[in-house]
Amino acid sequence: VQLVVSGGGSVQSGGSLTLSCVASGYSDGTKYHMGWFRQAPGKERERVAFFLSDGYANYADSVKGRFTISQGNSNNTLHLLMNNLKPEDTAMYFCPPDVRFDQLWAGLGSYWGQGTQVTVSS
Repeated sequence: VQLVVSGGGSVQSGGSLTLSCVASGYSDGTKYHMGWFRQAPGKERERVAFFLSDGYANYADSVKGRFTISQGNSNNTLHLLMNNLKPEDTAMYFCPPDVRFDQLWAGLGSYWGQGTQVTVSS
């Protein structure tokens, strides 16, 4: 499984970025889940945004109202629109896929890729 995550960068507080993630390498017909995590230096990895099994989006309290998760045109693509960015959003962002939602939710997925760095200055 390969992941290509893009869209990170350096912005000032209040700015916006859109992250994109494309997964490949699963066998045809394999169903898997994807979600966004982030990890800041010296901090634990944090769930950011997910689509739950019922299709509703779930967000960390710290990003509610500012971030929007969306599916791309194909099922292997996921986006994260980040508005009104704050310095505390500075982190490496990941979108690991997993065939099991519980594994993904727990952050136990096997494929993390290199992520994309988001840096927000005040």
